Amino acid sequence: MKTGQPKCNLLVIRSADIDRAVRFYETLGLSFTKHSHGNGPEHYASETAGLVFEIYPARNAATTTETRIGFRVADVDNVIAALSEIDVIIRSKPTDSEWGRRAVVSDFDGHTVELVS
Repeated sequence: MKTGQPKCNLLVIRSADIDRAVRFYETLGLSFTKHSHGNGPEHYASETAGLVFEIYPARNAATTTETRIGFRVADVDNVIAALSEIDVIIRSKPTDSEWGRRAVVSDFDGHTVELVS
């Protein structure tokens, strides 16, 4: 039985400060709502084009900082300017690449975030 190509529909990262993490990702243009399911921890969720992106509190040694995250944004240069205003570490300034205009930053928890337009 052929079911077609799989499509990613959920990405969860962990953060030491979920409110601060949301500020970073809202600067990219995402919108979040706060959730809590059953006895689970409060967390934030953003849904765009069928992908749910969630930010949960880090617990104990749980970390997701080795995960590389990528977003297509309307204008990399404008997003980098906005991120610079909230003291985000710019790892690679905007440059033209085979994928389009591209930059790489670190979010407040140390996740590598690639931005392209």
